[in-house]
Amino acid sequence: MFSDLAEQLRKREQQGLLRQRQILESPQANHISVEGCHYLAFCSNDYLGLANHPQLIEAACAGARQLGVGAGASHLINGHSVVHHDLERALAAFSDFPRALLFSTGYMANIGVVTALAGRGDIIFADRLNHASLNDAALLSRAKFIRYPHLNLEVLEKRLASATARRKLVISDAVFSMEGDVAPIPQLIELCERYGAWLLIDDAHGFGVLGRQGRGSLFLSNDGKHHSPVVIYMATLGKAAGVFGAFVAAQPEVIETLIQSARSYIYTTATPPLLSQALLTSLQLIENDEWRRELLAQHIAQLKQNLQSLPWKLLPSDTPIQPLLIGESIEAARISQRLRERGILVPAIRPPTVPQGTARLRISLSAAHQPQDIARLTDALYELAA
Repeated sequence: MFSDLAEQLRKREQQGLLRQRQILESPQANHISVEGCHYLAFCSNDYLGLANHPQLIEAACAGARQLGVGAGASHLINGHSVVHHDLERALAAFSDFPRALLFSTGYMANIGVVTALAGRGDIIFADRLNHASLNDAALLSRAKFIRYPHLNLEVLEKRLASATARRKLVISDAVFSMEGDVAPIPQLIELCERYGAWLLIDDAHGFGVLGRQGRGSLFLSNDGKHHSPVVIYMATLGKAAGVFGAFVAAQPEVIETLIQSARSYIYTTATPPLLSQALLTSLQLIENDEWRRELLAQHIAQLKQNLQSLPWKLLPSDTPIQPLLIGESIEAARISQRLRERGILVPAIRPPTVPQGTARLRISLSAAHQPQDIARLTDALYELAA
């Protein structure tokens, strides 16, 4: 048994696919310390630079002093604190939905929603480049699982039109985590309304960054008008929001169904109340600090302009996720390692996370970066390309 595992690991290493953890010894920031070395980092999802914000730290400390550290129980026993409840109300108002429900992680939120709403006899339609959590959720649901080509709504419509299932559920990332492109949400909503399907949008990488006041991808085109009742909205709170957790926002009947039936909500301890206290402060900063999104947009424009002449091309993206397509896994890993030797951290993303032959450097930008940080990365990439 152990020799089989060892052989599998050896093959992964030979193919440039062996993943390794690195031990962070500093707060999350644009300059970090890893295992005794200092680096310029382009590898976190802390898009607004809030993960180490002093107001969030103080809010977390105040929450710990008031309500302790651990919740001690699941939400449905007696772990649902007043700050959990206040945060759910604030998130519902912020995202313009009637109700919201907290989950421990985005992975658990997607699992909970999909398995509570779809099962045997139902059909789930999924973009082929969706996050792994959405794919795993669809498989766990035991519904028929149909994947359509990335962003191909013509194929999706044909499959929706021919479906006769009791329930139909379309699931899609809003911002695709390894591509950086954005789903055509208004068109997805229109299709789901026309064919009687629900639409689950995973906005892990859009919440806090996109739309008016950072309210998310649903606000890119409708300027905050009332959302369609077919939409079920999921966003994470450990990326742009800088803390931890996730939430689902939807119509009251959907949220109540999740409370009663979502196993990843029911059968787990509630998150520490102090995190909800910090997130209430984070929401205020997201809403009020427009300068963070403006600065982030400037960084994105600077990077795209600076890298135009590289032999490797950036994939089309106007989000903080800027994938630099390399091709072969071993080459992507080599370039990532050479950058590390120059004191710059950019992760190499390889199969199975991305399709074969499309290994890439995933450059993640943050409002915490400075123009000179981006210039330093640019210079290093041109040196490696020479």
